[in-house]
Amino acid sequence: MGKVVLVTGAARQLGGRFVRRVQREPGVDRVIAVDAVAPAHELGDAEFVRADIRQSALARILAEHAVDTVVHLDVSGKALGAGGRTAIKETNVIGTMQLLGACQKSPTVRRLVVKSSTSVYGSASRDPAVFTETTPPKSLPSGGFAKDAVEVEGYVRGFARRRPDVAVCVLRFANILGPRPDSPLADYLSLPVLPTVFGYDPRLQFVHEDDVIDVLGIAANEPRRGTLNSGTFNIAGDGVLLLSQCSRRLGKPTVPVLLPAVTWVGSALRTIGMTDFSPEQIRLLTHGRVVSTVQMRETLGFRPKFTTAETFAEFARSRGPGLLPPETVGRAVDRLAALPLPGGAGPRERGAGAVQTTHGAR
Repeated sequence: MGKVVLVTGAARQLGGRFVRRVQREPGVDRVIAVDAVAPAHELGDAEFVRADIRQSALARILAEHAVDTVVHLDVSGKALGAGGRTAIKETNVIGTMQLLGACQKSPTVRRLVVKSSTSVYGSASRDPAVFTETTPPKSLPSGGFAKDAVEVEGYVRGFARRRPDVAVCVLRFANILGPRPDSPLADYLSLPVLPTVFGYDPRLQFVHEDDVIDVLGIAANEPRRGTLNSGTFNIAGDGVLLLSQCSRRLGKPTVPVLLPAVTWVGSALRTIGMTDFSPEQIRLLTHGRVVSTVQMRETLGFRPKFTTAETFAEFARSRGPGLLPPETVGRAVDRLAALPLPGGAGPRERGAGAVQTTHGAR
């Protein structure tokens, strides 16, 4: 790993964990932790620099400390503190532009790692069953964090062309969960009752917080023999879960809402501050999203310790028991799925996007 590592987003939970972790790597002399607000957690022996990445101070920080490795974690879908959507977008997009501009001018920077998201693929009815890193999305995200991530990756690709001497690694994380998650989806899953889109049971993937820290360490280090840690990689735990399985394992009832009315529900939840039920999250909870992790394993050489199901189990344990026992929720969902449709039709079919039931998957 580089002798001097700069980490943005140090005030966030994942940023703070990585700052503490990277200090233990052999060969790391100094760690510079950067954020616009002072962190509420310990940063070990790292040097904290309070700076807004939307400003031009980053070039001075890189030059003053002779930074050779930059890990950009200040790309998020959730505000830190009282900031709103405008502040998040400015930090994600304008902040990334400022950081890349500073890195481009720095003669010492040799490695750049950027935290991104699988939300860049969007969620649509015509999506492929599994996205690879080179699969073009059927419908580009039109707003929210997903659009931010698309713009961030575009700027990173431009930087990589201008500075071919810098090793650039973009990590597209699936939904991050664990005991201490900090994301809009975690807030949604923490609701006492889960609003769902009537007639849909999306497939979801998760990645554990611990695996996020581990793979960031691999990306920020020199590549191990037989691997390559430059490029773009999907990062997710093995397997998928249906949203109905998630609700059962949480022991939480669901409230199916007709698709046109879901937007009203989302606006109401945002207004009262319960969760950021944004349009992009509504699309995810309608169509789902699954990505391939072949390149993560074969090229990057990373194998997650936690599967999607194990990651969700950790999250569920951290939330405590739900309103109903999981077995009760499971039986109720199965009975609803077995009801005949209006007009005398048989039980609901298990087609793509239709409600699916999985007996025994509580």
